[in-house]
Amino acid sequence: MNAVGSQYREPFERHIYHSHQRADMHYGMWIAGECVHTEHVRNITSPADGEFIAGVAHGGIEHAKLAVERARQFFDAGGWRDESGEMRRDVLLGCAELLREHREHLAVLEAKNNGMPIGSARAEVDACCRYLEHFAALCTLPPEAPCEQDERSIIRYEPVGVVAAILPWNLPLLMAAWKLAPSIAAGNATILKPSSLTPLTALELAGLLYEAGCPPRALSVLTGGGGSVGEYLASSDGVDKLSFTGSTEVGRRVMQLASKNLKRLTLECGGKGANIVLEDADIEKAVRGAVHAIFYNCGQACTAGSRLLLPSHMHDDFMERLLDATERLRVGHPLSDPDMGAIASRAQLEKIERYVELGIEEGATLVCGGRRLTDGECSRGLYFSPTIFTDVEVHMRIAQEEIFGPVLCVLTYDGEDEAVRIANSTIYGLASGIWSEDRERALSLARRLRCGTVWINTYHAVPPYAPFGGYKQSGIGREHGIMGLREYQEVKHILLR
Repeated sequence: MNAVGSQYREPFERHIYHSHQRADMHYGMWIAGECVHTEHVRNITSPADGEFIAGVAHGGIEHAKLAVERARQFFDAGGWRDESGEMRRDVLLGCAELLREHREHLAVLEAKNNGMPIGSARAEVDACCRYLEHFAALCTLPPEAPCEQDERSIIRYEPVGVVAAILPWNLPLLMAAWKLAPSIAAGNATILKPSSLTPLTALELAGLLYEAGCPPRALSVLTGGGGSVGEYLASSDGVDKLSFTGSTEVGRRVMQLASKNLKRLTLECGGKGANIVLEDADIEKAVRGAVHAIFYNCGQACTAGSRLLLPSHMHDDFMERLLDATERLRVGHPLSDPDMGAIASRAQLEKIERYVELGIEEGATLVCGGRRLTDGECSRGLYFSPTIFTDVEVHMRIAQEEIFGPVLCVLTYDGEDEAVRIANSTIYGLASGIWSEDRERALSLARRLRCGTVWINTYHAVPPYAPFGGYKQSGIGREHGIMGLREYQEVKHILLR
């Protein structure tokens, strides 16, 4: 482990996740390095089988106030005091090393808490390591440089201050890394608010960051309700920046609260991804891509390819292959490494069921799935069958609204102009896919789509170096890469005369 961070490590020997946090299957929240338990405990059960996983401290506004106060004190007193960035780099690299060391434990915990297949959970841990390492490399960028036009003008990048990050429940460990890595790299004090449904791996990640040498007051992880803790963080004058990932509906509320002190804001909200198959596509590759785009993580991803756009004359042949591939998917307990695991919560399962009923009422044709699974491995948990609708019209709610489940809407088009019109018809603009063997044609089409990410002959690839974010009501700002780092910094111009 790095020597620079060793000054902070000793106080956490009794707190790190493999001893203190799991000793009695109860997790405290982290406030400035202290593991804080509460009288009110929220029991976390697995959506896979209903089994108890752990109790988690349920914090309130008083805990959020304390976390903001500690973060404010840390930053205003000089913060990381690490102009070179080497300490922050070593903390992130050390944490990535610890993540790899405890990969299996974290993957199993994520699979149990979230319901995702264990293979996907392992890949999520690996992705976290890549994000930490990517931003570790950015820590040592020079904080200032002269302007090209005038060497007496200096552009300086400084940490924004106290950052609050509010996380969703669908990819909890990865989302925690997405927020923490750039915020730490920029030199901020960070307060993380994971979802009450899936807080466990974010708490574990914080413990590993402390062990890697993160200063105590540079990081807190608050557990509690979004309506209390989350809203306090969004509206607090002590918070300089808010980074939010979640639904567009909640994003609007967060934006309203954040306007109180005009805090810096990054919103990564909902999506209704259009997956467009062109007539020159490799059909087998496109079928596999369509299945992955919608059924990865049970469709519980803001980037999910929930609309499949097919040329009218290809519809029947493509659908025959798609239905065959979908019917071969295995749904089961996450630890058995199925193709699809459990839905993350009962509320989400019921929401998916309501949208299936709505699709039938709207006149779409249900050709696959559409029901809760209750047999075998699925008998004790929250499972839903891979579902496909055809005869979907662009105006239908199932084609316009984010379902956040394993429900695919198939639409047909005649000509690329109509495909673009359909793809751009929603309030969302996060991600889309194109399947074509003609590179220039695919690139030309990609430029016409109103969304932040376009994948060509692939889907769900989000590399740490590439900016990620949405057009329209899918969000504000960008995450990842140098642009993502700048979202966590202020820019200062110094002019010498």
